[in-house]
Amino acid sequence: MTSVKAPGVGRAARAGRLLPDARADRVLGLAFVAPQVLGIILLGIIPFGFVIWYSFHDWNVFLGSFDFIGLDNYVRMFTDKTVAQSLQATGIFALGLVMTNVAVALALASLLNQGLRGTVAFRSFFFSPVVVSIVAWVIIWNFLLASNGGINGALAMFGIQGPNWLAEPGWAMVSLIVVQVSKGVGMNMILFLAALQGVPSELKESARLDGASPWRTYRSITLPLISPTILMVLIITTISAFDVFAPVQLLTGGGPGNSTLVFSYYIYQTAFGQQQFGYGATLGVLLFVITLAITALQWKVRKTWVQDEV
Repeated sequence: MTSVKAPGVGRAARAGRLLPDARADRVLGLAFVAPQVLGIILLGIIPFGFVIWYSFHDWNVFLGSFDFIGLDNYVRMFTDKTVAQSLQATGIFALGLVMTNVAVALALASLLNQGLRGTVAFRSFFFSPVVVSIVAWVIIWNFLLASNGGINGALAMFGIQGPNWLAEPGWAMVSLIVVQVSKGVGMNMILFLAALQGVPSELKESARLDGASPWRTYRSITLPLISPTILMVLIITTISAFDVFAPVQLLTGGGPGNSTLVFSYYIYQTAFGQQQFGYGATLGVLLFVITLAITALQWKVRKTWVQDEV
């Protein structure tokens, strides 16, 4: 006699066999993300909670005092003239860094995407600074930018009197931007190159057959298709611009005349130089709010120019 199975019995049995596998996949996935989540909680969220708590206190390590003062640090912050100066310096530095870094990285990636001879050596040359220690990189530039350093020596060979790069306000800021761009442009170049290589060649070929110039093809097809990568690079580079420290510390010390006193370095001076940890924590909260606001703004306006789908 042939046994007859109800239609739902087979599906239920198969689902029962698959259920342990699905549960195991979820457990495995959670195991992979758990270290990252734990790291964010332990090294990010909890320390930032302490920073907020410290911002409401006057903490003097030498006297051993830790007094609650409410919003006094925040009132002081909004009347501190140095805060305005450092925010202005940070804005100039961030704008110059982001615009220069993104433009140079995109230009280099577009050149590499042509498949010319020597591409491997060219790519290695621009990416190698990324893996070099930031301190070692800045020290090298410190020798080059000295008044009697390598750059002015090279200019003197052509009869050009070079400026004192690190002692004049305008040139000091330009020097910081150049040092930081040369250090990190290789990473953005690789990101852009990966995005450019993902652009379908059929679309570019169709545009060429329709009579579009190379620039029109690049502007109307290539740039829209890599716009998600451009957004990511903009966000990452902007955040790094607000987090700069080593070049300022080793090259200018915030001078001359606070012209390169970026906000992150002012926080360091306040907290560790002047031992005002409570007020330094308050400045740290402000830096977080500014960075979060700019990142959120970049993410919000993405809909006007970022193409999510091909």
